[in-house]
Amino acid sequence: MILWWLGDAILLVVVLPVVVYLLNGVLNAAKSIVPTVQETKKVASAASTDLNAIPLLVTTEAHVKNTIAGVANYGGSLDVILDDEIGGTD
Repeated sequence: MILWWLGDAILLVVVLPVVVYLLNGVLNAAKSIVPTVQETKKVASAASTDLNAIPLLVTTEAHVKNTIAGVANYGGSLDVILDDEIGGTD
């Protein structure tokens, strides 16, 4: 009978505080989930507004191609002019 009382006392003095401590840690972790999700939602909303400019990339790509073509034509004309000048001085 004494062993039962001794076992109960050890359970109350040692094991119960450890269980309460661990459950408190789980409770704090669970409480921190909601604010973390809310902060993630704010960041995701801000990031999605950054994606609104993606359709503009299509027109930007077209403008870049036109610019490159214009510069290439200018460079080709410049080559012809320089060849004529260099060839004319010989």
